Amino acid sequence: MSDPIIPLVAVGLISIACQYFAYRIKLPAILPLLVVGILVGPVYGVINADALFGDLLFPIVSLSVAIILFEGSLTLRFGDLAGHGSMVRNLCTIGTLVTWLVTAPVAHYALGVSWQLAFLFGAIVTVTGPTVIVPMLRTVRPSSKVANILRWEGIVIDPIGALLAVLVFEYIISTQDALSHTLYAFGLTISVGLGIGAATGYLLGLALRNNWIPHYLQNTAVLTLMLGAFAGSNVIAHESGLLTVTVIGMWLANMKNVDVEDILEFKETLSVLLISGLFILLASRIDLHSVLSVGWGSILVLVAIMFVARPVGVILSSLGTGLNWREIALLSWIAPRGIVAAAVSALFSLKLEALDYEQAELLVPMVFLVIITTVVLQSLTSVTVAKKLKMRAPAPHGFLIFGGGLFSRLFAKELMQHDVQVRITDTNWNNMRLARMENIPTYFGNPMSEHAARTLDLSMFGKVLVMSPYRQLNPMVTYHFEHEMGKGTVLGLNNNEQQQRPSHQVSESYVKKLGLFSDEATYGKLAGLVAKGSTIKTTRLSDSFTYEDYKAQYSERAIKLCALDTQNHVHMFTTSNNVKPKAEWKIVSLVNPEKPMEKAIAKAEITAENGNDESKLPS
Repeated sequence: MSDPIIPLVAVGLISIACQYFAYRIKLPAILPLLVVGILVGPVYGVINADALFGDLLFPIVSLSVAIILFEGSLTLRFGDLAGHGSMVRNLCTIGTLVTWLVTAPVAHYALGVSWQLAFLFGAIVTVTGPTVIVPMLRTVRPSSKVANILRWEGIVIDPIGALLAVLVFEYIISTQDALSHTLYAFGLTISVGLGIGAATGYLLGLALRNNWIPHYLQNTAVLTLMLGAFAGSNVIAHESGLLTVTVIGMWLANMKNVDVEDILEFKETLSVLLISGLFILLASRIDLHSVLSVGWGSILVLVAIMFVARPVGVILSSLGTGLNWREIALLSWIAPRGIVAAAVSALFSLKLEALDYEQAELLVPMVFLVIITTVVLQSLTSVTVAKKLKMRAPAPHGFLIFGGGLFSRLFAKELMQHDVQVRITDTNWNNMRLARMENIPTYFGNPMSEHAARTLDLSMFGKVLVMSPYRQLNPMVTYHFEHEMGKGTVLGLNNNEQQQRPSHQVSESYVKKLGLFSDEATYGKLAGLVAKGSTIKTTRLSDSFTYEDYKAQYSERAIKLCALDTQNHVHMFTTSNNVKPKAEWKIVSLVNPEKPMEKAIAKAEITAENGNDESKLPS
């Protein structure tokens, strides 16, 4: 094709179409990206990555992998990891080592590749990745313990697996020289990667902490300086750059008083773009003849990875952690390979091909075969496996609340008093700080971001309550979570202003979702009531104090929020949901402070009706 702009634009359009298709059918985006890449590459020959980029292909892939690893390491906070016990640490150390040592010999004997290439392949397929784990967890709905272990394993193991692959690759290209040179090169790679990574991370952290870089330049500056450190490390020590960028990200993520949220959100957007385009290009380079030449030995490799290496690694990692056999069995089955495995395999394949390394062309087909098989097979069977093991959690009944204002915090605390799982999310740090001080679980940041998709566990939430003052963001949050969790799962507060001001008009379908509590329950009204002293109160119904008595008691003083049945399930009051509480149910309401005279009259009337028996008065 004479004009290179056309295939470049085609790659962008195809990648976005694949991402949207995956979003609509709720599957990991890696599948349509790989399939379409193979179709436009080796099958129909529409895109030829080597002809399109020429000598620039390797630098582009190399820089893309560096950005992807940097973005992944920015999410690795040691404090978060420690909260999930020793199992995650064991899986990322013992489990990684077991997978590597089991896979490499099988690949060597079953596929007939060299020991060096077999160990490189084994190192690459140790990684899983949150981009394929998180969509699977939402469908499988395992226990929160298993979900947390799998999600954090995917986050942590990406840089660890990539680092292992870097070290194996360094060993491969050094084995042609004396042992002393091999050890020297190996040590130089680690020392340069750790040294430059730590120094760059510390200096960047100081610059961000002290606002030495203008806010509008921070994202660009961090990106370019990180890539500069990556290139500089590679100049000093061959292939130390990937270790460098991993250390930079981890350093920034764990440095005190350094806010990386804006940087992370920018990197996530960039990573999605790079990952999408990269996968199309990498898949288009697959040689179908090489895939076929792998032969039946590939089945033995897949069996070893899925049915030997993973279970053995999980069992050894679980020793002393207190996990039961059902949890161990489910952890043993769910381990799909993802984006980092594909990107790193393509990177090292290009390097080995440039060195004319024998059988280097087999590396990418082998890794992609593992990715496709694990993602497809485990996506289709994990729900059934979880059911058979009785490890699938019941339908979630918790609440994710968007908006951390005073009313939201009071309502969340009341629900927590009744053992209802709650989490508040907001982009306002002051709101999140106050919520944390009250021991309310929080997620600070944009709940629609890639970071939230990886780290915000939705498996415990059955409803999303949109109770924020952000008029532009509320509709986006509503539609995002309704797609993620299903129709009818998102409820929002009414907004009377939209009917009075043409500039605030919204779609009719969105208006129907704005019936939380009552027509009068707007954000402004609720905030005003709690500011004036209104409190959230729970009233228990009984045979002697019925729902009708409750309505007579509180009349116009209360806004009914929700009712809890005898199973502790929450039924939200809305404009369209006609909840009819029964005896032994509890009603949670926002109650206006009662004037002293009104309180005395009401108490006298109820006492008279109950024959002076004050024990029958409502709480």
